[in-house]
Amino acid sequence: MTYQPPVRDHLFIFRDLLELERYANLPAFADASLDVVEQILDEAARFTSEVLAPLNAVGDKEGCRWNPDFSVTTPAGFREAYSQLVEGGWPGLGSAPEWGGQGLPHVVNLAFSEMSSAANMAFSMYPGLTHGAYSAILVGGSEAQKQLYLPKLASFQWGGTMNLTEPQCGTDLGLIRTKAVPAEDGTYRISGQKIWISGGEHDLTENIVHLVLARIEGAPAGTRGISLFIVPKFIPDADGEPGRRNSVKCLGLEEKMGIHGNATCVISHEEATGWLVGEENRGLALMFVMMNEARLGVGMQGLAQAEAAYQAAAEFAKERLQGRSLTGPKNPDGPADPIIVHPDVRRMLMDARAIIEGGRAFLYWTALHGDLAEASPDEATRQKGRDYMALLTPVLKAFLTDRGFRVCSDAMQVHGGSGFTEHFPVSQYLRDCRIALIYEGTNGIQALDLVGRKLAADGGRAMMSFFAELDGFVDANDGEALQPFVAPLLKAKAELQEATMWLMQNGLANPDNAGAASTDYLHLFGLTALAYMWAMTAKVAQAKLAAGSSDPIYAAKLTIARYYMDRVLPETAAHLAKLKTGAELVMALPAEAF
Repeated sequence: MTYQPPVRDHLFIFRDLLELERYANLPAFADASLDVVEQILDEAARFTSEVLAPLNAVGDKEGCRWNPDFSVTTPAGFREAYSQLVEGGWPGLGSAPEWGGQGLPHVVNLAFSEMSSAANMAFSMYPGLTHGAYSAILVGGSEAQKQLYLPKLASFQWGGTMNLTEPQCGTDLGLIRTKAVPAEDGTYRISGQKIWISGGEHDLTENIVHLVLARIEGAPAGTRGISLFIVPKFIPDADGEPGRRNSVKCLGLEEKMGIHGNATCVISHEEATGWLVGEENRGLALMFVMMNEARLGVGMQGLAQAEAAYQAAAEFAKERLQGRSLTGPKNPDGPADPIIVHPDVRRMLMDARAIIEGGRAFLYWTALHGDLAEASPDEATRQKGRDYMALLTPVLKAFLTDRGFRVCSDAMQVHGGSGFTEHFPVSQYLRDCRIALIYEGTNGIQALDLVGRKLAADGGRAMMSFFAELDGFVDANDGEALQPFVAPLLKAKAELQEATMWLMQNGLANPDNAGAASTDYLHLFGLTALAYMWAMTAKVAQAKLAAGSSDPIYAAKLTIARYYMDRVLPETAAHLAKLKTGAELVMALPAEAF
């Protein structure tokens, strides 16, 4: 079974839920009419399903190959697919027109990114990281750096990476040892080793632009002394074309559980020539531009792999004959019924639909706020967009990857023993998805970021805005028809408020309380956010059906919304109960007892 992009669900989100055409008066949305968006979705679906999806298993089985000359060869078909990606104009969807892009809202580009990641996660990481490098230079680069690098990155003519992690430091970037020594010509000599560098070396582009965190001699200790540098694989010549080889080498590739088609590299900088981006000792702030974009992208990866795994499981469940329905044969002329008749199989498939479709709405709703943070003429709207992007990014990254991996695991369960073999695609989806819970900051770190930084930022303004939005929706939709959706939302919101107050009262007194509660709090937040998405979805679906629509998507949305509220959302009570126990039991055993 080959992945088929869910174009109809994307259209539901853009047309019905987000009402994208409401923003047609804004210059950033002027070229994003629904007709144009639908054409983009259709063509994206064709490219990702016909070109990228068939290479997914190829990349998994063949992997990347490191060569003695320090080069890396990507799996068969990847170079040709990358050429088609570039020729099709896909790189420019979300990039600014002045750098060769099409300037469409990022929320539209997100749909293509989701499709490409679901079709081939390992392949899609190469262009995804390139766009992150583009964004970091766009924000922090000098005019000369922008003129040189942005057109090449926006077109994907050159690739991009971020070089953060070192053997002795991952999350704690203050431990970085890579050093930068000023040279007389205004450049720096970068020396150090970086590990786990996705796309650090490959044969897809003519140049690779590494964004490297390093410490200038004499800089303050810790994160306050980190600077960001552009270190290209080939140093651009006077015409801006790849010139002499820089002293950057790929020393080897990691052997990984999944994403075999993406080159995860050990990169050595041996007095490599680098150019400072922005100010000295301000590199981490600039790198966070790239990291935050990547974190949203990782949340999307969890959703995308879940979608692909769900499709495979649903198809298998409709075809696999095993046993008879508890209520009598549904396939009386056959030797057995398809397993989709069994309630426990339906439970796993319905859980998947509830998380995937609600999570997709949450991701795109947040991305729209990110677009409005830049495009709206109203300062209050821009502020709300910035607040939501900061507050919700760790929730999206951690919640969607945790739950996405669970969907992949359930999809394997639906397949039974077949899923544990390599004859079916679901094992790859499970293996590929697992990294999404780890990289770009583990999900535990995302939870700590949420409770330790994001909740209290600006006096809790973002959180209060989110609660006010939920209250406004509940107050405006208190009619009987929406009660099955509004009442559970209101209960979940009350539990999230209670959890927030508990953290305020107990987290400051003992920081371990906040740490022990953080993951349960994040999941309580994510479940509540999806409840809001499903309540809004139910409102739209009811209105469409009342207006006489016969499109089956609206009846299906109502059914899944009810399922989410009654079968998934009650998990919030357990998360609240657990987080309120604090750190005492979590920290009770001495370290030597483990």
